[in-house]
Amino acid sequence: MTARLDITLDCHQPEPLAEFWAAALDYENAGRHGEFWPLFPRDDARPIIVLQQVDEPRTGKNRMHLDLHVDDLDGEVARLVALGARRLSATPVEGHGHTWVVMADPEGNEFCVVQAPGPG
Repeated sequence: MTARLDITLDCHQPEPLAEFWAAALDYENAGRHGEFWPLFPRDDARPIIVLQQVDEPRTGKNRMHLDLHVDDLDGEVARLVALGARRLSATPVEGHGHTWVVMADPEGNEFCVVQAPGPG
């Protein structure tokens, strides 16, 4: 059996969050479908992201988060901040040969922007 992975993110205000994540990931925002806002990748290699409207706001730390792997850490962090994300780590974190910045989307859901070491 082959399973397809979709990622569902509970959120309080999905419409603006769908705009943020569609722009952040270069996904297509399919608009509202009941309490769901599906975001589709432009290729089949990445998972579908579904934003699900819930009544309660997020409290506490995420139990799971997204890691966005990029070639230009500083440039991508700046682009995401311009889209409405907040930077949570004042300086980049380094570990296991990678460098990352902890961020939050406009609703406070945490995610990381990760850059692998260059060749050589």
